[in-house]
Amino acid sequence: MIKFEDLEIKNKFSDYPTEIRTRMLYLRSLIIDTYKQNNEKKKNKNTFQECLKWGEPSYLFKFGSTIRIDWKFKNPKFLNIYFNCQSLLVETFREVYGEELTFEKNRAILINVDKKFPEKILAHCFELTMNYHKIKHLPLLGV
Repeated sequence: MIKFEDLEIKNKFSDYPTEIRTRMLYLRSLIIDTYKQNNEKKKNKNTFQECLKWGEPSYLFKFGSTIRIDWKFKNPKFLNIYFNCQSLLVETFREVYGEELTFEKNRAILINVDKKFPEKILAHCFELTMNYHKIKHLPLLGV
């Protein structure tokens, strides 16, 4: 597990039910690992910050758009991965991965808590998000 730098974020993850916490921590690790691999591969100077936005774990990137993740009691079968709804991100993800992923309008990817994570697909979506401001002018974000 990747160490928490911020006590508020650590407490937020501690508040999730045990089964959900495990899935949320895995999702957090996938975001952070994708960030590290992306920076090494492209020799980026992309900075990263983990914080709470709207009470949700959020990941901010210098060259990209914010990723927020959460689980809600009102929709307990899904983890929510939120993206800026004003961006082309979810629209692009739907075009490329519409058969493999479930979406909520133009703002989120929904991950069923009972199914295996589509790890490679999510990592690709995260990489596009982390570099969004560099690629937003490209058709389908350069996919």
